[in-house]
Amino acid sequence: MTHAIRFHKTGGPEVLVWEEVNVGKPGQGEARIRHTAVGLNFVDIYNRSGVYPAPLPSGLGSEAAGVVEEVGPGVTDLKPGDRVAYGASPLGAYSEARLIPADRLLKLPDGVDDKTAAAMMLKGLTTQYLIRQTYRVKAGDTILLHAAAGGVGLILSQWAKHLGATVIGTVSSDEKAKLAKAHGCDHVIIYTREDFVKRVDEITGGKKVPVVYDSVGKDTFLKSLDCLAPLGVAALFGASSGAVEPLNLGLLAQKGSLYVTRPTLFTYAAKRESLVAMANELFDVVKSGAVKIEVHQTYALKDAAKAHADLAARKTTGSTVLTV
Repeated sequence: MTHAIRFHKTGGPEVLVWEEVNVGKPGQGEARIRHTAVGLNFVDIYNRSGVYPAPLPSGLGSEAAGVVEEVGPGVTDLKPGDRVAYGASPLGAYSEARLIPADRLLKLPDGVDDKTAAAMMLKGLTTQYLIRQTYRVKAGDTILLHAAAGGVGLILSQWAKHLGATVIGTVSSDEKAKLAKAHGCDHVIIYTREDFVKRVDEITGGKKVPVVYDSVGKDTFLKSLDCLAPLGVAALFGASSGAVEPLNLGLLAQKGSLYVTRPTLFTYAAKRESLVAMANELFDVVKSGAVKIEVHQTYALKDAAKAHADLAARKTTGSTVLTV
């Protein structure tokens, strides 16, 4: 039998259980894949805890790499034996094998191994839409990135640097500051002991920044608005510190006709052609060496609860992979 991590009620890491599941044969437009590596993401905690509700009982995870075992009717561009990965799928990646809509799968190019793919698909595709679509970063821009030593942060800072931007990153500790600096951040602010609004003002000579990428949420969001130049964009793509309070839209006028958006990968990658184009751009910057994907932690898939506890406690840096 095949095993998977599932949860029957929402709550802390302890609700995750390792149990037998029956995968079955792929139906119309589906593929069965056997996983080799699964990505760990903060959104998995939101799903497990009920912040993002899922019908229960539920699988978990939406990013992984593996090998196609069988394809269902109507699937023409995949075959058994193909190496594939995905980062925008229905929940269920925390499993030894699963059925998945074939249009969510991306063939892995030579030169991208399975662990790297599992570590980069959701985070890398998220970075792609943030810096190439939500706000298109260009040479000469100075940008602000919160959680610069996190999974998305390390990819985004490298990619933005490659595009010619100056990157200001915020982190919580000296150790994470070194990591952010080594991955493209020109200026690192340790927000636990520095006022990041004041530091951004100093770094930019009072000009502030055209975009803030904020995955922290409650603890940073209103201050993020204070870092924006007129007509600037606040891209809120996560809430690791909790949900942002309801926003008085009048503040956006007062602070310079600002824009606020709450984007998601599922919206940007909803169309197959969009997903493929985004992935190709990601694969190109990784294969060129402009963006290096580093797996900093690995856990056995059955130990997912431990991985969740460490992620929530900010004990991890960069990307974490669950091995199957």
